[in-house]
Amino acid sequence: METEDRLLTPGEVATLFRVDPKTVTRWAAAGRIGSIRTPGGHRRFRESEVRALLEGDAGAQTTFETGNAQ
Repeated sequence: METEDRLLTPGEVATLFRVDPKTVTRWAAAGRIGSIRTPGGHRRFRESEVRALLEGDAGAQTTFETGNAQ
């Protein structure tokens, strides 16, 4: 039996991607990363989706804008 996905906070996701938590929030608002809202209105991210993005899963969107000039 598969256990439920752990839900990550924007701060936890930001740490994994080495970006600011506000960047993660912008990605979610733009639809670049899936998120759900808690009853209190806070964003949470499914750990499996985040890990797939980190690992470069072919089905996952992997291009993000960090807001930094390149």
